[in-house]
Amino acid sequence: MRGLTLEGLAKKSGVSRGMLRQIELGASVPTISLLWKVAQALDTPFSAMITDSEAHGTVLMRADQAKILMSANGSFMSRALFPFNGQQRAEFYKLSLGPNAEEIAEAHAPGTIENLTLVSGSVEIVVAGVSYVLKTDDAIQFEADVPHSYRNLKAEPASLYLVMTYVEKTA
Repeated sequence: MRGLTLEGLAKKSGVSRGMLRQIELGASVPTISLLWKVAQALDTPFSAMITDSEAHGTVLMRADQAKILMSANGSFMSRALFPFNGQQRAEFYKLSLGPNAEEIAEAHAPGTIENLTLVSGSVEIVVAGVSYVLKTDDAIQFEADVPHSYRNLKAEPASLYLVMTYVEKTA
């Protein structure tokens, strides 16, 4: 864990030591929000928290074997389609947002960019307090190192694709 004790990770991530211990023991399933906090505290891409290893060569990822992460209330779903592998500095996700649901995201690491395309529905994206309404096939790119949110404006599920890119770390 990057040289951190459980207590150190708890302080850095804002997640209680008890909750981290429950997750470590497999006694609790973390929410998307909690995993984002831990990933940021560890300075690790989000998908590294949900994938087993780095991919090399051709990799087939079966939908029925994918790791699906849900928000605490189940209205927001994230599935890593092409996880971060260290060489690409990008992650590709399929997002689903339930009817009239909202997901509030904390600021990501500096330099993180979100590239979203709305596949179906009507979704409001709020970035640093500014609202953008997307209709089917609209796309938006924004600096995600500020608070942002996704809100489904319709009474049916919305589907989006997300590509997250990260700044190359310099030594």
